[in-house]
Amino acid sequence: MEYLALLSIKNGLYLSEVFQAIVTARQKKKSQCQSLTIDYRGSNKKEAIFLITKDSSVIAQFAVEEEVLLRKVISFDSWMNTKKVRQQINKKSSSKTPIKIQNMRHGMKKISVQAQVLETPTPSIVQTRYGNSARVTNVWISDESGKIKLCLWNEQIDMVNAGDTVQIKNASVWTFKGERQLRVGKKGTIDVLIAPLTS
Repeated sequence: MEYLALLSIKNGLYLSEVFQAIVTARQKKKSQCQSLTIDYRGSNKKEAIFLITKDSSVIAQFAVEEEVLLRKVISFDSWMNTKKVRQQINKKSSSKTPIKIQNMRHGMKKISVQAQVLETPTPSIVQTRYGNSARVTNVWISDESGKIKLCLWNEQIDMVNAGDTVQIKNASVWTFKGERQLRVGKKGTIDVLIAPLTS
């Protein structure tokens, strides 16, 4: 499955959508996942064999255990959390140019994005593992490609308001309860570029 994770990163796809396309190809002999075509080539003992092509060029041929294809619940995060996969993600995300929200993938680090704050929910008070209480909230931010939750803690919460255009640097992408989140952490920064005019 590590190979499948690497394939999804290289082609800018979610691992979950590539996996679903493979399941569909197993059922219907062929499927499409954006620019990738997936052909089911038959089974060998307990494994299904697939051929993946892009623009008529063969990208990969590999086998997946039939039992894996039948699973209803899969933890994609664990597949994305190997050393090779993290290296590939960091290679893809280490550029200094801002990234679009739709291209953000779990495990990306040191990324920059310019986005608009859509809404700022009321913070919750939580207990940290160090026994302190802290304020936390997930604000929605968006660019022209999509939207994502930005996790903010304590004083970070007071830095942004709905309608602000912000520049976020050195952030990382995580998945929490199956949903992508952007985290600034201690090394990241948030700068308000444009604040809405108030009367």
